[in-house]
Amino acid sequence: MEFVKKYYEVFWSAVFLIAALAVQHWITFQGNEYVFLLFYLISYLFVGGPVWIKAFKSFQKGTIFSEFLLMGIATVGAFILGEYAEGVAVMLFYMIGEYAQGSAVRKARHSIESLINQQPDVARVERNGETEEVHPSEVETGEIIQVKSGSKVPLDGELLTDRASFNTAALTGESKPMTRIAGEEVWAGSVNELVPVRIKVTKGYEDSRLSDILNMVQEASQRKAPTQRFMTRFAKVYTPIVVWLAVALTFFPWLFVEQYIFEDWFYRALIFLVVSCPCGLVISIPLGYFGGIGAASQNGILLKGSDYLDQLRKMKTLFLDKTGTMTEGVFEVQKIHPANGHETSNILKLAASLEQHSSHPVAKAILQNTKGQEIPEARNIQEIPGRGLKGTIGQGEILVGNRKLLEENEVSVSEIGNEKPSACVYVAKDGIHIGTILISDRIKADAKQALEELRNLGVRKLIMLSGDNQETTDAIAKKLGIDQAFGGLLPDGKYEKVKDALDSDHVVGFVGDGLNDAPVITLADVGIAMGGIGSDAAIETADVVIQTDQPSKIPQAIHIAKFTHKVVWQNIGFALGIKVLVMALATVGLATMWEAIFADVGVALIAIANAIRVQRKFSNDPFTFRSFFETEKSNTLANSKPESCCEVC
Repeated sequence: MEFVKKYYEVFWSAVFLIAALAVQHWITFQGNEYVFLLFYLISYLFVGGPVWIKAFKSFQKGTIFSEFLLMGIATVGAFILGEYAEGVAVMLFYMIGEYAQGSAVRKARHSIESLINQQPDVARVERNGETEEVHPSEVETGEIIQVKSGSKVPLDGELLTDRASFNTAALTGESKPMTRIAGEEVWAGSVNELVPVRIKVTKGYEDSRLSDILNMVQEASQRKAPTQRFMTRFAKVYTPIVVWLAVALTFFPWLFVEQYIFEDWFYRALIFLVVSCPCGLVISIPLGYFGGIGAASQNGILLKGSDYLDQLRKMKTLFLDKTGTMTEGVFEVQKIHPANGHETSNILKLAASLEQHSSHPVAKAILQNTKGQEIPEARNIQEIPGRGLKGTIGQGEILVGNRKLLEENEVSVSEIGNEKPSACVYVAKDGIHIGTILISDRIKADAKQALEELRNLGVRKLIMLSGDNQETTDAIAKKLGIDQAFGGLLPDGKYEKVKDALDSDHVVGFVGDGLNDAPVITLADVGIAMGGIGSDAAIETADVVIQTDQPSKIPQAIHIAKFTHKVVWQNIGFALGIKVLVMALATVGLATMWEAIFADVGVALIAIANAIRVQRKFSNDPFTFRSFFETEKSNTLANSKPESCCEVC
């Protein structure tokens, strides 16, 4: 009964069509011609009525030549010629195709809906010594919430419990649990796996990482790739052309054909109209892009528009930030080199006194190495972009940063030998270099393999840009096999490097994670941000966000983009090829209305099934034909009613 309720137009139309055929061909009685004609009309009204209503609404909006009008004219013409069964069948199969299209779109958007379902609607907040259950939107930043074992985290925050494990698969596509310790960030939508935890809320409901993901993916589904935009414009021009061609096919032969029979040429024109309907072609293209966006989001790759699928596919040059992008950004103090007779412990304390005011990973490494030692208080601290920090301790002026910071302040730097750290932090006091702290960073496990795969996918140039010194940058680039590496760059230096590359005739990408990368991410043709450890500014300006911080997700995104493009053009070629063939056959009288139905509805169904292969290939949610007619319990992005191709586009 659920099927009958949802698809009542198709069900009752089919019932009355069978009854009409039975009365017309198998049951003989007085006046049966009136009965079967009545049954045909009732059958037609069930499926043709909604189409004519849509045609009228399109006419009111200024669109005269819609696909609804095409189908309406063709089926009414069939009735005029006495081809009742064919007229009803065209509308019946057209409506089935509309249901299939609507269900297929919902299927392609299913991964987006599953993300929405990850957003919890209850938060347990500590207030006045008690625990209250409220909607997450009612919780203020700074308040403390409790999350039970097995429950979803409702808001972004800072973990107060000593240690906990969270499943972030819904956000990152990564099945491996993420371990967090006190003071580290926890994301809304992740599932607390082991013990009850307390979290201090750091972001409001609308500003959480999960809300950002939902907004990005929903906006992405609305943005059209160049192929989609072309097909939308194509359909608007194509539809009136075929209407006038059908009119010409009806009357023009009268000038040349000796035995012109109006009914024959009118029937051919009706077939021409049915075949020419662009519905299946137009719907299958955005459906392919929906599938690409959905498959990417399930794998922890967020695309802010389907046009970036095309841009990723065409990318030939990729600039890469170093720290936090190709390396883990988890630094450790490797060694301390004293200079000018100063003690190691004093060098570390002076550096820590300034670095405790910085959020840079290098600063965290220095602070962790103090191991609870008393750190002197610094005053008048200034952050010098791309250089380091400057401050006062007691009566002495302290400099902590890279070599350029000391050189610009006319401090002579003592050499440290041939060691190759990831970074060198130079410390000076009162104009004298007192020591160098060597910091090491680890290359991400999948970085080298990711770069090799990028080359195999057609990315010709890989260039590293870093604020670290040239020697350190070269050492990392050599290990990764990168073509070129530029170190010692300030944000404007990175910007200029990418800007110069944009003058070329190919697509240029940039991947980074920090606040200083945001301008370059915005500038590049394809801006990619590492979303796990990346700054909010980098994520907001990026076109593509990698939730897991894995470089290997970049070639995976390109794989998805290439496969989506392949499927979309398969659909375009297949649909246009079949339609042109059947139109040609109809023109010379070798095609009937049944071939026209296949060329319209049949081709549409095949194209839809092909488009859903994108979702099937890159996700664990395989497509089946049964899923076309499954009822969606939760459907926030699409109505349960069938959607027309024009409404979807």
